[in-house]
Amino acid sequence: MNIEQHPFEPFLPKDARILFLGSFPPQPHRWSMPFYYPNWINDFWRIMGLINFNDKDHFCNITEKRFNEADIRKFCTQNGLAFYDTATQIRRLKDNASDAFLEVVTPTDIPALLQQIPNCTTLVTTGQKATEVISSTFNCPIPPIGSHIEIKIGNRPINFWRMPSTSCAYPLPINKKADAYRQLLKWNNWGQAPIVSFFHLHFGKLPVVFGGQEANYDYAGYASGPIHGRSEIEMFQ
Repeated sequence: MNIEQHPFEPFLPKDARILFLGSFPPQPHRWSMPFYYPNWINDFWRIMGLINFNDKDHFCNITEKRFNEADIRKFCTQNGLAFYDTATQIRRLKDNASDAFLEVVTPTDIPALLQQIPNCTTLVTTGQKATEVISSTFNCPIPPIGSHIEIKIGNRPINFWRMPSTSCAYPLPINKKADAYRQLLKWNNWGQAPIVSFFHLHFGKLPVVFGGQEANYDYAGYASGPIHGRSEIEMFQ
């Protein structure tokens, strides 16, 4: 199987405060632009449009079925949003865009990315594969979906947020995904940590994974018993 090299350079505005990390871009024939979250059926840029402009199509060219790359780059630069992925080289075990069939050959050097954006305090994963790579790389727990933990990368404290996938295959309505990402951005802008996570608000429990074990936690932090076999399966990025 062929090894694929990451097709994009890291997008690292000098004043970036948030670093978004996915798994790996889809194959080029799925792109609607040569930038992050390029698949027309991925909702990341629609979510950003909803949150910031109350218009899910703000970054969309509906007629041509593509995202407006120049507007997106300008928006991300002005708002301190950086982007890359958790792998620089992968193999696709099947000829599709599913994270479930991505083999990470070379993980990304996250500390090296962070050295280039010294104002960054928040690292965000946007899917299960990316989350697992960060957890494995830094030997840290996996936070509940829509919530965060603090980790150390070198001597630097970083808020590690795990967000719901923006893939259309992830079974959550776009407005609910937007609620989660709105909470992330509000927390980063005003430093107000959420009292109850997005996942708890919408699903009632907080699944936290560490050492291969998963347990449900209520808002007070008490385990209500282990559950197994749950994961996010991203069909498209």
